[in-house]
Amino acid sequence: MRTHTPAWSSGRLERLLGLDHPIVQGPFGGGLSSVALTAAVSEAGGLGSYGGHILTPDELTGLVTALKAATGRAFAVNLWVPHPGEAQLRATPADVDRLRPYFEELGLPAPEAGHPAGQDFDDQADALLAAGPPVLSFAMGVPPARVLAEARRKGIPTIGTATTVDEAIALEQAGLDAIVASGSDAGGHRGAFLRPVGESLVGTFSLVPQIADAVSVPVIAAGGIADGRGVAAAITLGAHGVQIGTGFLATQESGASTLHKAALHTPAARVTVLTRLFSGRLARAIPNRFVREMAAFEAEVPPYPVQNTLMLGLRREAGRRGLADLVNLWAGQAAPLTRAGGARDYIGRLLAETERIMGNGR
Repeated sequence: MRTHTPAWSSGRLERLLGLDHPIVQGPFGGGLSSVALTAAVSEAGGLGSYGGHILTPDELTGLVTALKAATGRAFAVNLWVPHPGEAQLRATPADVDRLRPYFEELGLPAPEAGHPAGQDFDDQADALLAAGPPVLSFAMGVPPARVLAEARRKGIPTIGTATTVDEAIALEQAGLDAIVASGSDAGGHRGAFLRPVGESLVGTFSLVPQIADAVSVPVIAAGGIADGRGVAAAITLGAHGVQIGTGFLATQESGASTLHKAALHTPAARVTVLTRLFSGRLARAIPNRFVREMAAFEAEVPPYPVQNTLMLGLRREAGRRGLADLVNLWAGQAAPLTRAGGARDYIGRLLAETERIMGNGR
C-alpha cells in the first residue's frame, strides 16, 4: 500500500522511480547485498538495491526473478562500468606470491596466475536488460549508449554515480535519469572515472550542492549519511534524495557477516582508510591486520578486477571462520551513527528524524 511522499521532499525522485520515500539503499557488491534486504527496503517504500558486478549473466537473470518474487515494488540492480583495458588484465606469479602466506594461514590453495578476472560487462548488461529490473544503476563510469538506449526503450529508469561535478555532467549528457553524488565520506569503493581517485575525493556536503547546480536531473546524495540529520542536510543542500550504504549494511537483513556488522558498532569504526588491497580499486574500510601488514604494497597490488578475483576465496573463507583481521570491513565515515535492527524500522527512524528537523517541508 502506497503512502504519501514526505512533505519535505520535492517528489521528483519518487515520481521517477515509483517510490514512497526518497531513500535509496546502497548497492553492495561482493556478497554483501541480499534479496531480503533489497526487498525489505522496497517494501518499506524506498529503493532497495543489489550490487551485481561479480555475478554471471545467468546469476543476474536468477537474481531479478528472485527479487520480483520477493517484492512488487521498484528495486535496482547495479553494475560496474569497466575501465578501458580491464578485460585484458591477468594476475602474475608475483601477485599470487604476495598473498600466499595468507592462503597458507587458512590452509587454502593459492589461486593461479594468468587466468581472466571478472565478468563481461556487455553480457551482464544484456542479461539484465532482458530480465527487466524496474531500475538499473551504474557506478565507475558512463554506460555504453546502446545499453542506455535499450533501457529507455524498455522504460527502465537509469541511475549513474558521480564523484565530481564533471562526472555528473558527463552522466547527464549521456542520458542517465538520475545521478548519485557520491562523496568521499562513503564506504566501499570509490567510483571516480574521469580523473584519478586522488583528484576526485570531494566530501559529500561539498559535492552535493555543486552537482545540484550543474545538472537538471534528480540528484541523490551519498556518503556520510546515516541518520535524519544527514538526510535533512542533503535535502537542504539541493539533493532530491539520499543513498545510504553503511546504515543499511548494519541491518539484520544485509548479507554482511556478523563480525562485519559488529565492527560497525565498535570504536574501531571511528577510523577508516582508503585501500586497494582487497580489490585493486580504492575503497573505504575499517583497518585491520591485513590492511596494516600489506600497507607497503598498496601501490603494487594489481588493478581491479585481478586483485579482487585473487582475494575472493581468502575473503570468503575468513568471513566464514569469523576472522575479522582478514576480511574487507567496508564502512563509511558515518559508521558510528549506525544501529542494529531491521531495515523497515531503520527507514521509519530516518523519516521520523528528518521530519522533526525539516518540519512541514520546503
